[in-house]
Amino acid sequence: MSDPGAVHAVLTDLRAEGDELDLIVGGLSGERWALATPAARWTVAHQIAHLAWTDRAALLAVTDPDAFAAEVEKALAAPERFVDDGAEEGAALAPAELLRRWREGRARLREALLAVPPGGRFPWYGPPMSAPAMATARLMETWAHGQDVADALGVVRPPTARLRHVAWIGHRARDYAYLVRGERPPAEPVRVELLAPDGGSWTFGPEDAAQRVTGTALDFCLLVTQRVHRADTALRAEGADAEHWLGIAQAFAGPAGAGRAPRGDAR
Repeated sequence: MSDPGAVHAVLTDLRAEGDELDLIVGGLSGERWALATPAARWTVAHQIAHLAWTDRAALLAVTDPDAFAAEVEKALAAPERFVDDGAEEGAALAPAELLRRWREGRARLREALLAVPPGGRFPWYGPPMSAPAMATARLMETWAHGQDVADALGVVRPPTARLRHVAWIGHRARDYAYLVRGERPPAEPVRVELLAPDGGSWTFGPEDAAQRVTGTALDFCLLVTQRVHRADTALRAEGADAEHWLGIAQAFAGPAGAGRAPRGDAR
């Protein structure tokens, strides 16, 4: 077993996040699977297909690194297309089959992560991952793509304590957001202070850091997953480095995301 306490805690939340999204899409008619989401050219089906595709990639990384290396080569050969291609392939399936594959993939990945040896690490599109880190990354993606689905369907999802995982990985990925854009990460740390959904406080980074970000956990999580434009949040930055980071923040692996246009932008 791999760090049983840490892995079980995150996987419990990951399963809850997946189940919540499953309740939203499980009974959709075929027409509603084809609804456009805020992600350009992606329907509800594309969003679920992407989650199923990424779960499969994660399962390969954990159980068959050589096969995963072949998938990385494909990604390097088409860095601007490989994510969309995977979503397109899955979105072409009948909704029932897509749901079956997504559900089966979630369950198989959970079992694989529980079986990772203590301290075990495996490759990924970004830095190598541990089992708890991969579970956290999958929760972050499930929540983010679930937000796109909810927006497309007009569903309001109350924020939950599971957002702490998203906020944690958003803060931890700060340097990656710079590196993936060819920029040098600042040496000075940043303090993030967030208002949690239950009214409590979540903090990341040194208490005495001069660079600071404050606001709600929901705003921060929407921003680092690039589900909202910086201008459409109430996040506050103190310091030039903190302000710049909020403009490029990225919690997910892979190429730099394009982000979302401001809500007032008609493009």
